[in-house]
Amino acid sequence: MKNKITVAAQIVEILKREEVHRVFSVPGESFLDLMNEIYLEESIDFVSCRHEGGASFMAEGYGKITGRPGVVMATRGVGGSNLSIGVHTACQDSTPMVVILGQVEREIRGREGFQEVELDQMFSHLAKCTFELTDPNRTNEMISRAFRAAQSGRPGPVVVSIPADVFAEQSTYKPVPAYRPSRSLPDPEDIRKALQLLSQSKRPLIIAGGGIIRSNAERALQLFAEKTNIPVIASFRRHDVLPNNHPLYVGHSGLGTFPEILDTMRQADTVLAVGTRFSEIMTQSYTIFSEELQLIHIDIEPNTLGKVYPPQVGIVADATQALQTLSEREIHSKIDWRTWAEKRRNVYEKTTAIQNLPNEDSVDIAQIINTMQKILPEDAIITNDAGNFAAWLHNYYRFNKPNTYAGPTSGAMGYGLPAGIGAKMASPDKMVVSLSGDGGFMMTVQELETAARYKVPIIALVFNNNMYGTIRMHQEKVFPHHVIGTTLNEVNFSKLAKAIGVQGERVTNDVSFKKALENALKLKGPSVIEIMCNPEKISVLSSISSLQNKTK
Repeated sequence: MKNKITVAAQIVEILKREEVHRVFSVPGESFLDLMNEIYLEESIDFVSCRHEGGASFMAEGYGKITGRPGVVMATRGVGGSNLSIGVHTACQDSTPMVVILGQVEREIRGREGFQEVELDQMFSHLAKCTFELTDPNRTNEMISRAFRAAQSGRPGPVVVSIPADVFAEQSTYKPVPAYRPSRSLPDPEDIRKALQLLSQSKRPLIIAGGGIIRSNAERALQLFAEKTNIPVIASFRRHDVLPNNHPLYVGHSGLGTFPEILDTMRQADTVLAVGTRFSEIMTQSYTIFSEELQLIHIDIEPNTLGKVYPPQVGIVADATQALQTLSEREIHSKIDWRTWAEKRRNVYEKTTAIQNLPNEDSVDIAQIINTMQKILPEDAIITNDAGNFAAWLHNYYRFNKPNTYAGPTSGAMGYGLPAGIGAKMASPDKMVVSLSGDGGFMMTVQELETAARYKVPIIALVFNNNMYGTIRMHQEKVFPHHVIGTTLNEVNFSKLAKAIGVQGERVTNDVSFKKALENALKLKGPSVIEIMCNPEKISVLSSISSLQNKTK
């Protein structure tokens, strides 16, 4: 059946077909027709945000948790520029996202019209792909392509710009089935080579990346690890690939990872890397592996294989399919890997253990994380900004359920709060807690009003030390005592939250945090807990004084 309807109406039909129930946006005049069609469609909520950057972070967090494309909309060059940070985050995190941008009218294009930017060119290096829809007859083709590209292969963001006058034009619309990602199978010969290489290993190690999460391969990973007794390291900000309380989980590699855990990677003689691109952070600036390392690399994107480290065996396949195929085969190893795994697990447990000693007169962030672990439900979703505070979360908090963590591998400040709002909208039945430093929180604090307006019961933790802590740490390492640009005025975020209509509480010690968190869990709306931190304790591994003394 074919109908002639407007481009705006076609886009809404496609959104419905792709099971999109929520779009994030700051309204703009260049896509009013589309906004009106969403108004008329009861199954799609239009979430109006306070800044396009916040909207794109919400869409990214929503996409991370659901595994389906988060949809964000904005107007022309100004809205597009503002939301670009979320697009970059989605690209580096392989998060499916569809971005629809209103563009200036076709008759004005190329005349430096009001807010005109060549949006497809602007996003060409930030997004998986970009294009501009100028022909109404190609609406179904191009919007459908956007959803396919966002989810196929290595997922990522797709940007579509549409001139304002195109939305109102009519064309024939023919409904087609929704896109469902296919799962590519591994080459049997590659599997044989991988097993042969593994069988010769004395200290094998699995490094599990975002491809595990995007493929929903957590169970397949656990079964393969259990069959072989090979320990598992999570790549940067992918902590929930395997239950952290599992005897084969031996830590993560990221910023501020304890040296003892990194030694596991240094000691490994064979690495089975699944769904990871070997980022700078995960590889500790490409220094972590020896030249003698034997590498088996599995990824759904062919260009990822060999991009950083040439693998002895490269397997282009979906993570679930590859791990299931590996599990179905027999591995003939002369060495029992159980002892190796137990040693590295013991190192992980010893290094990350927290003695329960909450302070009554000060804040120890390790104790804050310990309290979170005890009080929060096991399936609570944690989101976080970039910042040194996150190293305490990464090193001490144990994620024991899949799909419970969303952090930006891009290191984007301002991510935690809006991503948490998006995550809570995606999983309203789960508790969501965001973690931010005072620097990052201030970048998207306006989205507290969005949470209040939509009654999103997120708990936002703000670790306040009145500075850009990560950069101050690097300053003291390179230019000790030369403090410039990193000192911030004190902002009372608990009072700011109350002014926005959100419950706010400031805590100055570990004991009062426990009470504040318990109170926040009972609320039906958003809340902010501001945690006053000692600026001297600049990171999980060092203090300002110790950094300064190293350079004397």
